[in-house]
Amino acid sequence: MLKCAPALLALAAALPLLTSGAGGGPAPARTFTNPVVDANFPDPFILRSGGAYHAYATNGAGGNVPHMTSRDLVHWERAGDALPTLPDWVQPGLTWAPEVTRLRGQYVLYFTARDRASGRQCIGAAVSASPAGPFRGVGSGPLVCQVAEGGSIDASPFVDQDGRAYLLWKNDGNCCNLATHLYVQPLSADGLKLTGKATALIQNFALWEGNVIEAPTLYRRGDFYYLLYSAGPFDSDLYAVGYAVARKVTGPYRKAPENPILVSKGEVAGPGHQSVVTDAAGQTWLAYHAWTQGQIGDDRGYRSMRLDKISFRDGAVKVQGPTLTPQPAPAVAP
Repeated sequence: MLKCAPALLALAAALPLLTSGAGGGPAPARTFTNPVVDANFPDPFILRSGGAYHAYATNGAGGNVPHMTSRDLVHWERAGDALPTLPDWVQPGLTWAPEVTRLRGQYVLYFTARDRASGRQCIGAAVSASPAGPFRGVGSGPLVCQVAEGGSIDASPFVDQDGRAYLLWKNDGNCCNLATHLYVQPLSADGLKLTGKATALIQNFALWEGNVIEAPTLYRRGDFYYLLYSAGPFDSDLYAVGYAVARKVTGPYRKAPENPILVSKGEVAGPGHQSVVTDAAGQTWLAYHAWTQGQIGDDRGYRSMRLDKISFRDGAVKVQGPTLTPQPAPAVAP
């Protein structure tokens, strides 16, 4: 799946960075209106680190891994390229869906890139002492590369309540007329090696999913594991978000009968590739990208970053979005 086209880079570079508050002043916003980043920032992932938030996106005008920072999840500032130098195994230009976690005192960035040896999109890892980077690639090749299954993309780390770390991802089967699955596998304590066995969690079979499920996000609350995912063609208004639930990290997972739970609405087209972030009051928010209706596709528009409330309760997930009007802003630490 093509996450970002070179033809869009000039457009993205020319666009001013717009936020929900004029000038991005120091006072926290009381309300905000989506999008929080009205510029190309596809496949967004937000990491909370202390009193700051770090957002990472698929390659574009901001570099291999465009990076932004915020104090309140509403006003965002560009912060450069978090992965300025790609590992030798990577063919430049197709660095997708980065996500970051902190393990063993350092930050680990997982990213998707084109593997020179196989020609497939595969998953790599990079490390840094800071969430701002610069991240440095580790290993002489990909961390995950299921060549026989079309490749591997959309890596997402998950640290359970007992401190054990896992990596989720999707095999890129839709590139080659193969089924797509979401996988999970344990990670070493430093997050740089896979251990144990990979477990297939779910695959595409529902009508709304089409020929692809992707972008796994695993979130635990209480006794339930909530597996969020996106499905459908990314460059259309059919792209949407669903979820599945289990009581063990490896499943079995049951897809929600009310799927999809985040769909196109009004000017918001193809919302998806989500991540979950928590504000200073413990409220959970869903960050995701979306096209503007009538401007779908890299040759016509761009994917802005949006933020809406999400709740997890008794095995059910509810998203209050996509929103088009002002809403209370996330809580900010004093």
